[in-house]
Amino acid sequence: MTLQASHIYRRELATGTLTVTTDSDIELESLFDIAERRNPKRAFLFVSKVLGRHIPVAPHLMQQRYAELAAKIPADLPGPVLFIGMAETAVGLAAGVFREASKTIDAPVLLTSTRHPVDGELLCEFKENHSHATDHLIYKPQDPQLRERMLQARTLVLIDDEATTGNTFYNLLQALQAAGLDRLSKVVTVTLTDWSQDSLTTRCALPVEVVALVKGGWKWAPRPDAPLPEMPAVNVTARGAVPISRRQDWGRLGMLESQAALGAALTTERGEKILVLGSGEFVWQPFLLAERLEQAQADVRFGSLTRSPIAQGMAIASAITFTDNYGLGMPNFVYNVAHQRFDRVIVCVETPIDSVCPTLLRELANVAPRVEVVSYA
Repeated sequence: MTLQASHIYRRELATGTLTVTTDSDIELESLFDIAERRNPKRAFLFVSKVLGRHIPVAPHLMQQRYAELAAKIPADLPGPVLFIGMAETAVGLAAGVFREASKTIDAPVLLTSTRHPVDGELLCEFKENHSHATDHLIYKPQDPQLRERMLQARTLVLIDDEATTGNTFYNLLQALQAAGLDRLSKVVTVTLTDWSQDSLTTRCALPVEVVALVKGGWKWAPRPDAPLPEMPAVNVTARGAVPISRRQDWGRLGMLESQAALGAALTTERGEKILVLGSGEFVWQPFLLAERLEQAQADVRFGSLTRSPIAQGMAIASAITFTDNYGLGMPNFVYNVAHQRFDRVIVCVETPIDSVCPTLLRELANVAPRVEVVSYA
């Protein structure tokens, strides 16, 4: 791996070589590392060091990136402004950017895509073709005012952790327009890293503004003799056997303000080393809990349970495998936790407490003497 004055970042993987080029002055290694996907459709993964997903991160560092991205979004966008965050990886990023940007933007509303059907009115579906889980659902907001803002939206702000080709943004835009959002006059894409080289701009009839911490290009040189990885069965968009909390106030059914309602009774003491884990798409309320504990002087890191199948090695120092808490019977993972030590681990779910896999709890007991489960149900 190299990062030189020429701004070239190169990484050798088992299945090929990834080369990234950028004109940015930001040190790329401060933002991400690379890992191997267990996915034959795309062999590599940009693993963010600031997202709080596959690598646990201090909440204040995540908040700094939320504010930095939000500051790059024009404040004079024609409203109403519809923000959409991509499940599962970017729902927390979207909520964080939205919290900052909505302070100065006219008539905002946030929606997040989902792979967990809920009780609500479906707006549209779209595909993330390269993903381990391709199908996304977007629901109309429950609140009448937020629903009207969505239907009358003139600006669309699309948020993801990274853009590699721009195809997912394009698929979503087409689905939204087909669903009746015909007043749109501008699109803004927001990512931590954008390697798509203005792909959406060249395909979209509307003006597109690209916001990212780093922009550049990438090249993948596959090894012809490398075997394709086998992907676990995680391509599921369905209701599971376990009920989801009816409190859908953080994105799936629309959000305007962030209410820190999870774990309100939890306390800490100065210097306590705590890991807060969100679960899948349920990460914004857990982040708000982690943020509150950090503000109370605890030493906090935030991460998440995920369905994303990644090979151990490179950016992934450790992995725990267990069964999901939604009753879908699919494997879930938590990365870069098993090799660390904490005083306390708090697992946050939107399902009942007893839905959490015992295997996960046993493995976390090796990480911390105190393991708690907090439910939003």
